[in-house]
Amino acid sequence: MDAPAIAGPFEQPVPASIRAAGGVRLRFERHAGRTFRMQVAESGGYRARFPDTFEPSCEAVLINTGGGMAGGDRMRVEIALGPGAVAVVTTQAAEKIYRSQGLATAIDTSLSVESGASLAWIPQESILFSQARLRRSLSIELAPDARLVACESVFFGRSAMGESLGQGALRDRWRLRRGGRLVFAEDLRLEGALNALLARPAIGAGAQAAATLLVVGPDLGGQCELARALLAQEEAVEGGAGILSDLLVIRLVSGRAEALRRVLVMLLSQVTGRALPRTWSS
Repeated sequence: MDAPAIAGPFEQPVPASIRAAGGVRLRFERHAGRTFRMQVAESGGYRARFPDTFEPSCEAVLINTGGGMAGGDRMRVEIALGPGAVAVVTTQAAEKIYRSQGLATAIDTSLSVESGASLAWIPQESILFSQARLRRSLSIELAPDARLVACESVFFGRSAMGESLGQGALRDRWRLRRGGRLVFAEDLRLEGALNALLARPAIGAGAQAAATLLVVGPDLGGQCELARALLAQEEAVEGGAGILSDLLVIRLVSGRAEALRRVLVMLLSQVTGRALPRTWSS
């Protein structure tokens, strides 16, 4: 299915037929106390690699060999965990979303976590370039006793290089079902002059980066208090943490992308109870 166009004052679009399309499908299963990859399917320029962590869990690193995505490119990620499996899935680097001539860049992620399984979905940030048009969706199906850490973050331009965003669009859709019941749903839509929108106090108050982190598992109250304490120590990052429908939701926004990433690394290490994959430190 072609990536949808988002109306806007852009040049004549490149035909969708010549844009990149592909993705990765992974399934993990537990056997003899360890988690193994049982299915790996790769298409287009997308790959998955599995560092040897010498742990009972399994770690996967997703790679975009194209080095970024442009308008009309499409990527789909499907990750499934069988009963009792434990996996951490991340990306090799930040995903660069380049300018579009009209068509949206589409990233669709589907996660399925069966009974007693635990998944940490912690990709690195998506970086929007000026005139980028990103449509991103995250769909999650959890068993009632499954555990989850899911995080998505976005950087609005490359602030370290002094870049300023002009026209662009971001549509972000989240749906989480637990035991078949919808427990979390939200849609974000930013279109137009992104810098002007993000400068508004009720939207971003000058934000250059934002992130959402969801946690499902034991001791959410303790995790929430620890997250609030950590956020209180970082003046450059505005954030909040709260529990909704047995789900810990953490929001971050900052006028300094590097500060948000630093806080996000600490939060992810805290809620996953482990050091982050090495790609996060490269």
